[in-house]
Amino acid sequence: MTNLLHIDTSPRKEESYSRTLSREFLETWKNHHPNIEITYRDLGLNPIPYIDELWVTAKFTKPDHYTSDLADVIRLSDELIDEFLAADRYVISSPMYNLSIPAVFKSYIDHIVRPGRTFTVDAGSFKGLVTGKKILIITARGSDFRPESALAPIDFQEPYLKAIFNFIGITDIQFIHANGLRTERREQALAESKEAIRAIATSW
Repeated sequence: MTNLLHIDTSPRKEESYSRTLSREFLETWKNHHPNIEITYRDLGLNPIPYIDELWVTAKFTKPDHYTSDLADVIRLSDELIDEFLAADRYVISSPMYNLSIPAVFKSYIDHIVRPGRTFTVDAGSFKGLVTGKKILIITARGSDFRPESALAPIDFQEPYLKAIFNFIGITDIQFIHANGLRTERREQALAESKEAIRAIATSW
């Protein structure tokens, strides 16, 4: 059985393009892969807390040296990492905010990217511990950030997400970008995204 973790990050509900497209992908994908188990996490509507000084202290403390406060503050991070590691595949939807990702998504990443859990340092080099996984990231962008567009050089969303997931060991990463949703190409962008959804869902 394939275990899939589905994560939405938009604070919008029915009006969210990224949520809508991720649901459409999963519905299509399930038709081709009926033997799956899906875990769902909604960061947009149920945000997790941002890390603080106590959390950082816990991050760099060995578990057998935890105080009760340190054990409490790191517990959610451990739960998120356990959930993340239990999955074989990931579908993550994200709007583009200010050229990158929503703060709630960044907070989630801060919780799961931890030494000894998802990466390690070996002889001065970083090594990702999350291997053999696949990830699909579906984004919704108000402006046009396609590679040939004038805005492409300031797309910090895809490069960051590719880098951080590569960092923890995930190298099989695909993106579906709905570009220009607040421009005259909105309908074309949605049609292109749905075409990509159908193509990837049959082969992923």
